[in-house]
Amino acid sequence: MQVLYTAEATAVGDGRDGEVRSSDGVLDEQLVTPTELGGPGGDKTNPEQLFAAGYAACFHSALQVVARRAKLALTSTEVTAKVGIGPNGEGGYQLTVALHAHLPGVEQAVADDLVAQAHQVCPYSNATRGNIEVALTATV
Repeated sequence: MQVLYTAEATAVGDGRDGEVRSSDGVLDEQLVTPTELGGPGGDKTNPEQLFAAGYAACFHSALQVVARRAKLALTSTEVTAKVGIGPNGEGGYQLTVALHAHLPGVEQAVADDLVAQAHQVCPYSNATRGNIEVALTATV
C-alpha cells in the first residue's frame, strides 16, 4: 500500500489518566478514566471518545464519497459513532461500535444502501472488520 498520510500521536502519563499529543501540536488532550470504568470522570476526554470522533468523521467522509459516486447530493448529513468497551471474557477488554447516519432528503432504501457502501469504503471500517462488532443504522 502506498501511504498517503501518517498521523502521529504520543501518550504520556498514566495511560487513561494521562495526556495525548499529536506530533504537530494540534491535538493536546488530557485524559481521564470514565466513572463507568472506575475512574473519576470529569471534563476530560478518553480513548473511546477519541476513537468515536475519528470513526464518525471518517465514516461521514466515506458516506460523502459513495454519494458522489452515485451522483447524489447529500445535504445536512451527520454520523454519530458510539464506542462501547467491556470485558472480553478472557481477562482483557474489547470494543463495540454503533454507527448511525442521518441522511435527510433521500429514501430509506437509498440511505441504507449508501451506509452499507460507506462501510466498505471507510478505512476505520476496513481496519475493524472482523475484530469489532459494528452495528449500522440510517435514518432519513
